[in-house]
Amino acid sequence: MKLLRFGPKGQEKPGLLDSDGRVRDLSGHVADIAGSVLEPEGIAKLKAIDPASLPVVEGKPQQDLRLGACVGSIGKFICIGLNYADHAAESNLPVPAEPVIFNKWTSAVVGPDDTIEIPRGSQKTDWEVELGVVIGKGGKYIEEADALSHVAGYCVVNDVSEREYQIERGGTWDKGKGCDTFGPTGPWLVTPDEAGDINNLKMWLDVDGVRRQTGTTATMVFNVAHIVSYVSRFMSLQPGDVISTGTPPGVGMGFKPPIYLNGGEVITLGIENLGSQRQNVVRT
Repeated sequence: MKLLRFGPKGQEKPGLLDSDGRVRDLSGHVADIAGSVLEPEGIAKLKAIDPASLPVVEGKPQQDLRLGACVGSIGKFICIGLNYADHAAESNLPVPAEPVIFNKWTSAVVGPDDTIEIPRGSQKTDWEVELGVVIGKGGKYIEEADALSHVAGYCVVNDVSEREYQIERGGTWDKGKGCDTFGPTGPWLVTPDEAGDINNLKMWLDVDGVRRQTGTTATMVFNVAHIVSYVSRFMSLQPGDVISTGTPPGVGMGFKPPIYLNGGEVITLGIENLGSQRQNVVRT
């Protein structure tokens, strides 16, 4: 099942993508793709609905029908840094012995095709295609063997990053990770039964049609089950929390000389089985 949210910013409605690529309106059954709807019982109820019984939404998704972030009212947007050994190498940083945890502020969350805004004064805005994990069943001190049962589904995330703010301006990474529009999420939340082998999904990102990132989740240092279990040691996980699990090599910072976004670019990115995103980049 592919769950999504459609409509104007701030007025998104819940929906699903049917087998013909049309959006079906779920608002007669649930208020949003959020919170308790993402718990196992909530997902089971949605799966029991015949898509053909739902109203068809006019327009083609990601063309003349805008999609919002695939999860509404995200409680925590948790990120894992340096989770691909080759990305750590291009960043001139050691492979971590334990997962590196940082946060994006929820005000960074936008739809998969919404505009990315370069912050005022930024000279080092960068891109990162990542696998997003959406929590369904909450918990803490989750055993790794049980971790995947706590996942409602998976999605594409662009972990947009301002490297000067992140690395050179003091404090934690969060400063350069949570700027407005720095969290495109979606286009849809794909339930585990349709996501395929999450430990072996192809990933890619292009800037102005030039391939910058090519990778696979198979090269993660810490896999999804380990990450969910590990994060739950430090905070309770709740339905609708999103964990972004790191990026493969090819970020702008890793080129010699580095390549950063200046405004006017178009970024396209995607993950096998999970869909794709397209963002125009502008200066504020």
